[in-house]
Amino acid sequence: MRVGIFDPYLDDIGGGEKYMMTIASILSAKYDIDIFWDNHHDLDLVGERFGIDTTKFTLVKNIFRPEFSSLDRFLQTQKYYAIIFLSDGSIPLVGSKKLFVHIQQPLEHFQENIAGKIKLMRVTKFFYNSLYTQRFVDKKFHLNSEVIYPPVVIHQRKFEKENIILHVGRFRTKNVTNGDYKKQGVMLQTFKDMVDNGLKDWKLIMAVSFPDDAKGDFEKLKSSTKGYPIEFLINQKNEALWDIYSKAKIYWHASGYGEDLEKNPEFAEHFGISTVEAMGAGTVPVVINAGGQREIVHEGVNGMLWDTLDQLQQKTIQLTKDSKLLEKLSKNALESAKVFSLDTFSEKIKTLVK
Repeated sequence: MRVGIFDPYLDDIGGGEKYMMTIASILSAKYDIDIFWDNHHDLDLVGERFGIDTTKFTLVKNIFRPEFSSLDRFLQTQKYYAIIFLSDGSIPLVGSKKLFVHIQQPLEHFQENIAGKIKLMRVTKFFYNSLYTQRFVDKKFHLNSEVIYPPVVIHQRKFEKENIILHVGRFRTKNVTNGDYKKQGVMLQTFKDMVDNGLKDWKLIMAVSFPDDAKGDFEKLKSSTKGYPIEFLINQKNEALWDIYSKAKIYWHASGYGEDLEKNPEFAEHFGISTVEAMGAGTVPVVINAGGQREIVHEGVNGMLWDTLDQLQQKTIQLTKDSKLLEKLSKNALESAKVFSLDTFSEKIKTLVK
């Protein structure tokens, strides 16, 4: 039996692409997997970045491009047992026996005419990456859905912890209309303020990825850190990231800060894979109290949450001075991360598609 998978952002290497290609990898043990895309290089880059063997998949013509008619798409998908579709708000009309629609971020609308309603009725099930995403969408559309949290593979490294505050994230995100979606500029300025106010013997490391056309903007941001203990890791693969996760003591994340999240809920972190990865290395998260982060981090148990930059500074300073509290939260963070295991994700995906 064949399963077809479509991700409209396959050329933007991020958490959604890791999620979808991990699904493909899991299902390839039982099904023949087709990826609807036209550029093999994009698929290779995703596989290389996340350590996924994409040679097990077959690249086929991307019939979800606008120039293909709904009828043509319907006919060409009749041979599939299932289609798994990452939605940007659109729902395809397909001829497969089953259609599973994955939603990675809060969506404002689906097609609401008669054709759109027919398409919604043909969806076997919707599945989300977090309760945050599910609540926003389901309260509007009342869909048949469930949450399947992204898988996080824990790779512990035997490094001694260092006085490092770490952030990992893309510098630019193609499918989010916000120039500083990850609020990296905000975090850099906050750390600089802390150093100016007396923080010593700590450094901030920002592990960022960005496309070539964002290099100029990134260099401007980087130049603003001159003279401060701030380092950058650029476009690193998973192995290098696991090393730095294992060395860092504190993890920062700020997506959603300063935004009207009632109006633009997509500007908050929809889940927070990098936060869980950090926790899996025993790094204590000090992250914004918004979006999917609240499902991962529990205040004073496995990390800390903040609403204001003053709180971010205060809670970080507290951890730099209280080694016992840092050690306690580190151990709890490591245990909490195990909830988001690849085995759990795999079982849920297999159950979904069977």
